[in-house]
Amino acid sequence: MGRRNRKKPFYEKVEIIDIGAEGKSIAKINDIVVFTSYVIPGDIVDLQVTRKKKKYQEARVNKIHTYSKDRVDAFCEHFGICGGCKWQFLPYVKQLYYKQKQVADQLSRIGKVELPPVSPIIGSEKDTFYRNKLEFTFSNDRWLLDKEVNSKSEDIEKRALGFHVPGMFSKVVTINKCWLQPSPSNEVRDFIYKYAVTHNLDFFDIKNQEGFLRTIIIRTTSVGGVMLIVTFYKEDKHPREALLQAIKNEFPQITSLLYVINGKGNDTITDQEVKVFSGAAHIWEEMEGLRFKIGPKSFFQTNSTQAYELYKVTRSFASLTGNEVVYDLYTGTGTIANFIARHAKKVVGVEYVPEAIEDAKINSAANNINNTRFFAGDIKDILNPDFFAEHGHPDVVITDPPRAGMHASVINAILDALPGKIVYVSCNPSTQARDIALLDEKYSVRKIQPVDMFPHTHHVENVVLLEKK
Repeated sequence: MGRRNRKKPFYEKVEIIDIGAEGKSIAKINDIVVFTSYVIPGDIVDLQVTRKKKKYQEARVNKIHTYSKDRVDAFCEHFGICGGCKWQFLPYVKQLYYKQKQVADQLSRIGKVELPPVSPIIGSEKDTFYRNKLEFTFSNDRWLLDKEVNSKSEDIEKRALGFHVPGMFSKVVTINKCWLQPSPSNEVRDFIYKYAVTHNLDFFDIKNQEGFLRTIIIRTTSVGGVMLIVTFYKEDKHPREALLQAIKNEFPQITSLLYVINGKGNDTITDQEVKVFSGAAHIWEEMEGLRFKIGPKSFFQTNSTQAYELYKVTRSFASLTGNEVVYDLYTGTGTIANFIARHAKKVVGVEYVPEAIEDAKINSAANNINNTRFFAGDIKDILNPDFFAEHGHPDVVITDPPRAGMHASVINAILDALPGKIVYVSCNPSTQARDIALLDEKYSVRKIQPVDMFPHTHHVENVVLLEKK
């Protein structure tokens, strides 16, 4: 599994004792914490240190002597290469245990505020085929397996359609079967790959920024919506139309077939024009009788079943009576805002992406919801006394920021407005803990509820209820 690095420590037969933040496995040697990956508590391993700091070290596993009694076999052939689903060898019940522990540890260690007990984590109903969105990358520089590297054959296929290898932006591993997204995701990806190889279409050269085929994004919904977005690096009308028509013919269940010509330096399409080849420009998801429009640039929680559980917790924590003015910050396409609207007097949603706000308004109209108002712009600039005076003082604030957490100005605006309750939804308990510490001046944490959205990964959502002191 690799040579010893004589310049850095090499530890033999060390026991892995815990799993910490960001899913890193932990060993402890002479009071020094050593972080590593792809092992679990109970494994006995040799470790080669790769990074040495005063308070901790990072290492790679050189050899596993004894496997933990908790270890199970990984079910995916791409495990350990594509970078996803790193906890496959950990039983799901243990995954939930370490996720809940992560929430408790980070809120107490970083937040340093008085906390109630953490409620038992809500596990995912499905631990495979649970995602509604995946993106795959084309590359002319496929990641080769060890047996291929050692082979002298000149006929090795170098073209790939799959996921980036972690830490190697230009290398992509071809995915034969992904266990994350339900049908027709695997079938669509496989068809496009075989068609592109057969018709000798140019796969993207990530290093040199040239080629034809760049990425595909597949989105699905629980009510049968299927969206496919094919991104090309440059326009070449004849092969583009031929590929899209072949996809349309092969998969009539695709309800939204879209394409993008993206010639810029990164793969994001949020600033690109998305064009319709066939079908609608969007798909629909449903939840508790409500319909939600999802466009190619829309944010929607990628585990629809667990999103419902998350929103129910959020609504429960808000404890609305029908008389409250609620502010939904980082509202996205207004999913939470519309989900709780029937229980509130008025809901004000704020989001920095204009396209998302337009979808939020459409979602309200589609569900005959008349007590929502949505505004696009930088939240830290929008939230000021004049805005509160015009649209109503918030009785409850719901906030669901990105991983970086809330901007300090947003926290200050909330503290100035002084709503009775804050329901803080987070995909990153560490930044959530940081923000809670800043809110501690005027708010106490009353409830904590983790929700697992991403089985076989270390990621966890967490909902916290704060009440005015």
